[in-house]
Amino acid sequence: QVQLVESGGGSVQTGGSLRLSCTASDSTLMYCWAWFRQVPGKEREAVATNYNGGHTTYYPDSVRGRFTFSRDSAKNTVYLQMDNLKPEDTAVYYCAASTQVFCSSAYNAAYVYNTWGQGTQVTVSA
Repeated sequence: QVQLVESGGGSVQTGGSLRLSCTASDSTLMYCWAWFRQVPGKEREAVATNYNGGHTTYYPDSVRGRFTFSRDSAKNTVYLQMDNLKPEDTAVYYCAASTQVFCSSAYNAAYVYNTWGQGTQVTVSA
């Protein structure tokens, strides 16, 4: 079973940047990729989803213009560039991928993703 390994989390001050990486253990075809984040007591929130065969990337209003999803297929790796970070971005960030063809119909829903990374903490101080 393919595994996803994340790296790149850490602590920064408001306005700083971080880049998260997520590498798959093999080149299993993934129909959707996403980055989610979660804070204690809240549901997991999608902050970047890449679907429609990789042609479309969605960002919620809370991060649009500050976060950028990218992928390097040759390295089986996806990235999340996070700029102008705010304290409210503090969370555990997870990368996720789906081998399900139907994932594009519910690209922001956690249930369509069947492969998850271990999570990496991002802390933004004021």
